[in-house]
Amino acid sequence: MEKQARIVECVPNFSEGRDHAVIRQIVGAIAGVDGVAVLNVDPGEGANRTVVTFAGEAEAVVEAAFRAVKTAAERIDMRKHHGAHPRIGATDVLPLIPISGITLEECAELARRLARRIADELLIPTYCYEAAALRPEHRNLAVCRAGEYEALPEKLLTEGRRPDFGARQMDDVIARAGATVVGARDFLIAVNFNLDTTSVQMANAIAFDVREKGRPQRPGTLKAVKALGWYIDEYGIAQVSMNLTNLAVTPLHVAFAEVCRAAAARGVRVTGTEIVGLVPKRSLLDAGRYFLEQQQRATDVDERSLICTATESMGLDELRPFNPREKVIEYRMEDALTD
Repeated sequence: MEKQARIVECVPNFSEGRDHAVIRQIVGAIAGVDGVAVLNVDPGEGANRTVVTFAGEAEAVVEAAFRAVKTAAERIDMRKHHGAHPRIGATDVLPLIPISGITLEECAELARRLARRIADELLIPTYCYEAAALRPEHRNLAVCRAGEYEALPEKLLTEGRRPDFGARQMDDVIARAGATVVGARDFLIAVNFNLDTTSVQMANAIAFDVREKGRPQRPGTLKAVKALGWYIDEYGIAQVSMNLTNLAVTPLHVAFAEVCRAAAARGVRVTGTEIVGLVPKRSLLDAGRYFLEQQQRATDVDERSLICTATESMGLDELRPFNPREKVIEYRMEDALTD
């Protein structure tokens, strides 16, 4: 049997969202690695921050990430950087995400190797976070980034706050490039559930019912979930906006079913689902099987049928057509690599 390719996604955040020439150079460094597909580039001028999404075979993705960090360090001077979003360096945060044929633990080991290489070859201090964390407190990105770039001179010399690799007294390299937080995490799905109401208060009540944080003294029903309610003027509806931060704990279809239950308990109905950004194929396949089981139908059907079932059952095309070739990360990668 042919060995399955180890496919990894990388979503680095760079502290530059206004200079498009710099952004093009960083993206060019990524795209120049064979076997890597750039899937999305999202510059934010207000935050002065750009998020680049790319994917490919594991070793190629790691090499592309290293080249991107190098280019960012050469082109972004943190001594002159200002933006609304928290940041600690030219490449602020760099997560590796398992897509297929590779485990989160294997991505964590790749992330640690990458962090050490960045520190050794580029002289940029690095923290390891989430699954790649070398210290329990560093699992939390906010702990690694506490105080932001301005706190680095103190953190570099303070026991318990130093980076995992490359810690030393502040010098010209660190002053320019800052530090970088490298890690591994599962795929995060951003999803909005459409409600048959315009009430933000109602949407927030449902969000608080289900999100892990819940309310003071009362946690919600879904683990590894962040949620809030809002009104979308473009659609004229309220939504429960949600981040699923660990799909092994709370898959997409479980979140959908629980929001439906919580909404119904308050006399409201979920009318559809809006996926923001990309979704891993396994999430739709698992959802398709789940809904077929709920309908007491056979689940041993082909991939296309499972995705169609998931699309119809969750109303993924209520607000706009849902095209799997554009929204499923594996399909996007296939298409990008064959262009």
